[in-house]
Amino acid sequence: MLQPPDRQLTSTTVAFSVAALGIALFSGMDALMKVLSLQIGTYNALLWRTLASAVLAGSLFLATRSRWPARPVLRVHLTRGLISLPMALLFFWGLARVPMAQAIALSFVASLLSLYLAAVLLGERIERRALGASLLGFGGVLLIFAGQAEANLGPEALAGSLAILCSAGIYAYNIILMRRQALLAGPVEVAFFVSTIMAAGFAVAAPVLAELPALKQVPAIIGAAVLAFGSLMLLSWAYARAEAQHLAPVEYTSFIWAAILGLLIFDEQVRPFTVAGAVLIVIGCIIAARRRAPPDPDVDAGVHA
Repeated sequence: MLQPPDRQLTSTTVAFSVAALGIALFSGMDALMKVLSLQIGTYNALLWRTLASAVLAGSLFLATRSRWPARPVLRVHLTRGLISLPMALLFFWGLARVPMAQAIALSFVASLLSLYLAAVLLGERIERRALGASLLGFGGVLLIFAGQAEANLGPEALAGSLAILCSAGIYAYNIILMRRQALLAGPVEVAFFVSTIMAAGFAVAAPVLAELPALKQVPAIIGAAVLAFGSLMLLSWAYARAEAQHLAPVEYTSFIWAAILGLLIFDEQVRPFTVAGAVLIVIGCIIAARRRAPPDPDVDAGVHA
C-alpha cells in the first residue's frame, strides 16, 4: 500500500500548535516593536529590524545551500514581501497609538476575511466547523471592542485604530499568500526572501528618513529580528501542512499575549469585557483546531457490504 506524503500525515492539530507558537513569538516582537516605535519612530524601527532579519535569514539561507527559486516562486516571494511593507507600516504606526490588546483585537478582522479569500484564491471549501469557529472568535473581538470603546483615548488612538484596520485588510491577503508560499518553498527560503524584500523596500527611503539607533536600542532591534525570523519559520512550516481556513483562527491567540505583554510592559489594564471576549476567542480556536477524522475505509466497506 502506498503511503501518503509526510505533509498529509501531519495532523491539523500539530500544525495549529506550531502556528500558535509562531504567533506567540510574533506577539513578543510586537511588544519590542512598540517600544522601538515610541523611541525612534515606526519607520526606523521597521528599517533596522528588517535589515537585522535579512542578515540572519540570509546567513541561514547560504549556510543550508538553498537553491535559488524558480521565477513563479520568486514572484510569490516578491508579492508577499511588497504587500508586507504598507501592512507593517500601518500596523506598527497604529500600535504606537493604541493599547496592544485593542490593536490586536482590531487586526482579527483579517482572519475572518481570509476564510473567504481562501475559498476564492485557493479553492478551499469553507467547512461549517471552521466558519463557525471564526465567527465565534470574531464575536469575542466585538465584545472586547465594545468594552474598550468606553475609554476616551483621543484622536491619536482613533487614527491608530483606522491604520490598524487598513493593515488588517492587507493582512487578510497575506494569510492566503502565506499558505501559497509555504507550499512552494521551505521555511528558510520564505524567511529569507520576505525579510530581504521588506528590508530593501524600507531602505529606499533611508537616505531621507533613516537615523542610527542608540546603542541601548540595539538589543531590542536584534531581539525583534530574531522573534520575527522564528515566527516566519514556524508559520511557514504550519501553513505548508494545513489549510488556511483551519489556521486562520490561530491569529486570535495573539490577543492573549497582547493583553499580558501590554499589562507587564506598558501598564495597559485589561477590562472584564476583554477577558470575556478572550474566552470566546480561545473556544473558537480550540474548535477550529479539531478536525473530523476521515472515515475508516475498512469500516466503510463493511457497512456497505
